[in-house]
Amino acid sequence: MIAGFFVTGTGTGVGKTVLSALLTVALDGFYWKPIQAGRHPETDRERVLRWTRLPQERVLPEVYLLRAPLSPHLAAEREGLRIALAQIRRPLLSRPVIAEGAGGLLVPLNERSMMIDLIRRLGLPAIVAARDELGTINHTLLSLEALRARQIPLRGVVLIGRAHPEHRRAIEKYGRAQVIGHIPRLRRFHPRAFRRVYAREFDDLGAGEGKP
Repeated sequence: MIAGFFVTGTGTGVGKTVLSALLTVALDGFYWKPIQAGRHPETDRERVLRWTRLPQERVLPEVYLLRAPLSPHLAAEREGLRIALAQIRRPLLSRPVIAEGAGGLLVPLNERSMMIDLIRRLGLPAIVAARDELGTINHTLLSLEALRARQIPLRGVVLIGRAHPEHRRAIEKYGRAQVIGHIPRLRRFHPRAFRRVYAREFDDLGAGEGKP
């Protein structure tokens, strides 16, 4: 049984939550977003509950639930809080844990730590979500460099949106990383659609946990 994966992204709004929901359904796991900044109109946890139709106990509560839709360090400051990595511990469960980050890898969490430091602390292999559009090659290669600099195991990259095969080829060639899946534009988010896309568009993620 794999421990799970940490879904990070090349930035905000690239599709991390959709990918996380899909993996949670396909791998029959638990979803967990330890840090949520922004509550309205709904949190990512609430979206995943709605999309996956899983029981609430399979969609774990946040460690930090912040009101403002800002970088986590700024949202915490507004509430007089400091995000402490020591307070965030990976749940040890009988199914894979699909953890989702907030923003990209170098989003600050406090005066010293960034999201990439949390990924390293939790010890889960990373999956990089990247929107398949102009600029994605640069953003993805930078993310891969950052993960390797900290020796964080990488399971691969998932491209989201209309497919551009040239992007995939460039990421695999220059990033020395495998594109392990693709999520096309979905009209509706529901478990059947997630399972169908996983079966058609993804490699078997239970085959290994990645390498730096």
